[in-house]
Amino acid sequence: MKALVTGGGGFLGSAIVRRLVAHGDRVCSLSRGDYPELRALGVELVQADIADAEAVLRAAEGCDLVFHVAARPGIWGKYEDYHRINVVGTENVLAACQRHGIRRLVYTSSPSVVFDGKDMEDVDESVPYPEHYHAHYPKTKAIAEKLVLAANGADLATVALRPHLIWGPGDNQLVPRIIARAKAGRLRRIGPADKRVDTVYIDNAADAHLLAADRLQPGAAIGGKAYFISQGEPIPLWDMINGILAAADLPPVTRSMPLGAALAVGWLCEAVYGCLGIRSEPPMTRWLARELSTAHWFNIDAARCDLGYEPKVSTAEGLNRLRAALSQSG
Repeated sequence: MKALVTGGGGFLGSAIVRRLVAHGDRVCSLSRGDYPELRALGVELVQADIADAEAVLRAAEGCDLVFHVAARPGIWGKYEDYHRINVVGTENVLAACQRHGIRRLVYTSSPSVVFDGKDMEDVDESVPYPEHYHAHYPKTKAIAEKLVLAANGADLATVALRPHLIWGPGDNQLVPRIIARAKAGRLRRIGPADKRVDTVYIDNAADAHLLAADRLQPGAAIGGKAYFISQGEPIPLWDMINGILAAADLPPVTRSMPLGAALAVGWLCEAVYGCLGIRSEPPMTRWLARELSTAHWFNIDAARCDLGYEPKVSTAEGLNRLRAALSQSG
């Protein structure tokens, strides 16, 4: 089998690539950067933008399966930039699947596509998309997820996975940001300390994608569906953040800020950064304030039943592995 992994050089994408290679599959990775470590594994590299339709067509040629992982994450930026990568890029992947007769597409979505700014506790996949989004990332990911699920049919089987807060050794997003903010003295606990959230360790997230691919084919029961993916053990957000800080030998977060104050700071940051055209990410936005102060954990019974998913690496074990990795790199 030959598989295309978009965003194959990223945190999750590279974990999926390594599993496919270990399984004996041929792999093509489409990413904007060059990744010699993947080339050393025998991976075919296509260095291009996911919004380049011709490049996506070239990368997908001869493939039997696509893992569409590439996305623009983050909490700040122009809507057009998020739309170009997350929506147009997904449209290009779907067009390539149709052009080349590829019959399986596993899409990496996000639980944020259903986040409405309020507590979400033990919700399952029946929860609807909100009418309004507070940031460009969840809005464009929701548009893309809908496109992918609507494309499921007799010739192309599609499934969307919604992993929440992926972390672990090699993370280039969540863990580095938490550590950097802590070192800069910019971490504040927002709102109640007991709000629980789901996360997912990198190996478990990659496992879920391979499990979905194994069960996916035109007419399969999982076709056209979305699945939440997590550790299955929600914990208070700030306990998790403090666990990551402990793995980096940093002290826990002790200072706090009321939600109302965080929302006011977020509004002010958005106004200033927007008026001045500052492209770097502001220290706070209203969406981030809501994310950090609400519960969001999900029922993963559907993934367990339909995909055979079971998180093999516990949060405690994952934090031990993260500590070991950080100590070696530091």
